[in-house]
Amino acid sequence: MVSTDEKTGIQALERLYPDIAMGPGRVQKREFEYVRHGTLCLIANLEVWCGCIIAPSIGPTRTEEDFVRHVEQTVNTDPLAGWVFICDNLNTHQSEALVLYVAAACGITDELGQKEKSGVLKSQASRAEFLSDPSHRVRFAYTPKHSPWLNQIEIWFSVLVRKLLKRSFTPPDLSLSRTRLNSLS
Repeated sequence: MVSTDEKTGIQALERLYPDIAMGPGRVQKREFEYVRHGTLCLIANLEVWCGCIIAPSIGPTRTEEDFVRHVEQTVNTDPLAGWVFICDNLNTHQSEALVLYVAAACGITDELGQKEKSGVLKSQASRAEFLSDPSHRVRFAYTPKHSPWLNQIEIWFSVLVRKLLKRSFTPPDLSLSRTRLNSLS
């Protein structure tokens, strides 16, 4: 079970000059000039039981294809396990592409219908119902609207912003697939 969401609009800034360290009677000084590297979107999963971030994705957008790619990347970390993704009701979390991926990952060969016309793919509500089916090996649990605090990754994003992103940020090397939450403390 993982808590999943996106953190959009992350300013990728690199300070032009290094900070001047604090010393006796002197606060740390920061040069105001920076180089802008655009904005990025972080899609991450938090394993709540251990505080680990699994398979984070950083990219320029958060389209339904980006989210499906992220879910696939996450499932590939343990392809035989059952997965429950806790997420909000964003349309990309209930997309046609996600239904098609879950059907393929779970070996479902039933006719899924056609988007906006028939079957499972007809509406966002029918897709959400299919994606949250407890018999699927990969499924989604959706938090109620207007209650982001129920999704634990939101708390992790809050810590990330306060402890790291407020200062400056350059895109990290994501070759490590797991990061401990307490490393931000």
